[in-house]
Amino acid sequence: MISVIVFAPLIAAIIAGLGNRAIGNVPAKVITTGALFLSCALSWPIFLSYLGGHAEPQVVPVLHWITSGTLSIDWALRVDTLTATMLVVITSVSALVHLYSWGYMDEDPDQPRFFAYLSLFTFAMLVLVTANNLLQMFFGWEGVGLASYLLIGFWFKKPSACAAAIKAFVVNRVGDLGFMMGIFGIYLVFGTIDIPTILEAAPAMAGSTIGFLGHRFDTMTVLCLLLFIGAMGKSAQLGLHTWLPDAMEGPTPVSALIHAATMVTAGVFMVCRMSPLFEQSHVAMSVVTIVGAATCIFAATIGTCQNDIKRVIAYSTCSQLGYMFFAAGVGAYGAAMFHLLTHAFFKALLFLGAGSVIHAMHHEQDMRYYGGLRKSIPITFWTMLLGTLAITGVGIPGTVFGFAGFFSKDAILESAFAAGGHGTGAFFVGIFAALLTSFYSWRLMFLTFWGKPRWEQSEHIQHAVHDAHGHDDHGHDAHHAHHAHDDHGHHGAHGDGTAGYHPHESPLVMLIPLIVLSVGAVLGGFAFHHAFVDPEGGAHFWEASTLFFNEHLMHASHLVPTWVKWSPFAVMVTGLVIAWLAYIKNTDWPAKFVAQFSVLHDFLLNKWYIDELYDLLFVRPAFWLGRLFWKGGDQGTIDRFGPNGAAAVVVAGGRVTRALQSGYLYSYALVMLIGLAAAVTWAIMPK
Repeated sequence: MISVIVFAPLIAAIIAGLGNRAIGNVPAKVITTGALFLSCALSWPIFLSYLGGHAEPQVVPVLHWITSGTLSIDWALRVDTLTATMLVVITSVSALVHLYSWGYMDEDPDQPRFFAYLSLFTFAMLVLVTANNLLQMFFGWEGVGLASYLLIGFWFKKPSACAAAIKAFVVNRVGDLGFMMGIFGIYLVFGTIDIPTILEAAPAMAGSTIGFLGHRFDTMTVLCLLLFIGAMGKSAQLGLHTWLPDAMEGPTPVSALIHAATMVTAGVFMVCRMSPLFEQSHVAMSVVTIVGAATCIFAATIGTCQNDIKRVIAYSTCSQLGYMFFAAGVGAYGAAMFHLLTHAFFKALLFLGAGSVIHAMHHEQDMRYYGGLRKSIPITFWTMLLGTLAITGVGIPGTVFGFAGFFSKDAILESAFAAGGHGTGAFFVGIFAALLTSFYSWRLMFLTFWGKPRWEQSEHIQHAVHDAHGHDDHGHDAHHAHHAHDDHGHHGAHGDGTAGYHPHESPLVMLIPLIVLSVGAVLGGFAFHHAFVDPEGGAHFWEASTLFFNEHLMHASHLVPTWVKWSPFAVMVTGLVIAWLAYIKNTDWPAKFVAQFSVLHDFLLNKWYIDELYDLLFVRPAFWLGRLFWKGGDQGTIDRFGPNGAAAVVVAGGRVTRALQSGYLYSYALVMLIGLAAAVTWAIMPK
């Protein structure tokens, strides 16, 4: 059963990818989507068996993989509680995204390629989470990076998509270098890359030192920080986050699958998988906490000023990943995984809901050109409303009433406060980030679904209506016009030609995934909080995994002061009220704020100028160095004195000999006579 779950998407990807247009769009979609629903159907019983406490960890051998000296590696699929949780996240979201893509990508000519890429990504992610050794995990780690590159740049004729794909690939290579060095270091220290063996031996290495960069450092600190660098790249933490917002250039289903629910959580999963290792280093745990908290607040501040609907949700993802990491940093790994699970459902819901809005608005992504859509696309509106209630953490502390985010995010904040130390700072940062989360989430909803329609100001709508003149499908063939626009929302107001335009609800294949994900956003927290974060239920649930469950911390998190429990609720309401006042009641407030605090607004709108800083520090020097070696080294030295120089000598010699070839007999006779005289002279010279 485990092998079918993992390899069914791979087989489907091979068939759809190699068959491509030869097998046609519909067969490719049926094969890939069917394979994912099969994997999903097999994953849930496994997860429920662990949820009920009736399953033990198991390792399913696949093949003997590598033998090199004393290193022997088997490809085996490890299934425990941690894996089972990731299986339901990956296969459920991927299956729904496949189904959703039937409608969203319906007019794209390269559908078999797209669905093959989706299934290939799912296979790589499944390999990552079922890995029993670090090399197998690294194989899946690089596989999801490759699939991400292919999917972000799926519309390869669009320059901005190609640039975003390359950026994601390059930035992730930085993190992957750290991950590789961590694996090398672990093999050097432990003599194996088998994960259970490493985790069992980790306590014995506490306090030891290792040589690194010419100095001696604590062994566990070095190894864990190197692994965490890999997690920072894959999960878009502060410093290595710059690729995630640009990745929104890919199709919206890609954003939902890869950049909200699955690939970006790989780093969180890896830290939780290796948690017994991290527990041996206080420094590493502190770094994880600080970086997670910094990312949480950094991304939330930027999300408040973005106008592209997908970028708002992208920065929200970045911020929520920060919550997961600082939960892991304080030792609340169960809470981190719980938020990973709930976040997968409500964030995938928000991304796919945004895709439904974009579909209705002819691929206009700027929220400033929306407004009043709740009556035009009611199902999309209600499902996104449920997703917003989930991400903002609506719920009543001390009761069982609450949406998914209420249970998981509150568990993280209470655990951080209970942990003390850096956790206390992370708690207050997380509270402020929750305020900003509530604000930008409701800002998105109010700008999109309330207020007066502002469609006539959209250039995308202008083009779509013009192209659709005389057609009955409201310009659905304008799908590819989207590819030609790179800025998604800096258009001039025209005010004509769209008066009769009516946004349309998405087809049923796009709405079904929204409805299913809504169920997870509403009930996911209530259904699973006992198993994931309850002191007794959690200890029993996580017993069948490598995850380090801090039962003492879980007890302490339930005993925090009342004001700590009510703080998330207070900031959630505060953010909602501010957004309502600014975007419903007093719509002139945002413009006044921008005028009053233009420097702060520009700072946030330009993403803290980190991209510009990286351009100055890394990109420009790299291009300068490249040009130096290219012009001065390659062309000016190697080519000049190498092949080009030799060719120039031959050409010059040819010119000289060509001058001697006059064609006159007496000239040749003179040369022969001179040569003969020289030969005779040499012969008669005394030796």
